[in-house]
Amino acid sequence: MTTATIDTTELASRLRLGVTRLARRLRQEADLGISPSQLVALSSIERAGPMTMSELCAAEQVQPPSMTRTVAALVEGGLVTREADPTDRRVAWLRVTPEGVKLLNRSRRRKEEYLSRELRRLEARELAALDRAAQILTRLVEGGR
Repeated sequence: MTTATIDTTELASRLRLGVTRLARRLRQEADLGISPSQLVALSSIERAGPMTMSELCAAEQVQPPSMTRTVAALVEGGLVTREADPTDRRVAWLRVTPEGVKLLNRSRRRKEEYLSRELRRLEARELAALDRAAQILTRLVEGGR
């Protein structure tokens, strides 16, 4: 099948819907007691290492007031620490706590367990197609690299 025989607009719509539904289902499976925005912020801080609020806002493309509330909830929950920079007291560094790392690991494990269970129900040809699709989706989100 060539690109000319595939309606890319229709395919884009079906992919968007499928990916959105899968992401929603995975969030439901995690059921960690924190909001999706808190989980995303926590993941970003873990992935990037210590970062400032400005860096987190830029990474997540969120305005400071919203991120301030999100981070405050993470700090209150013991998942993130906010530490003043020793050389510039106006700057605070955000770090994931060991409890935050445990929560992220639990989230990933639950999501992967759910997905693994569902994948085991598929036929070999379907698994092969999803394996290829996963490679293609990775390439798409990395800008075709």
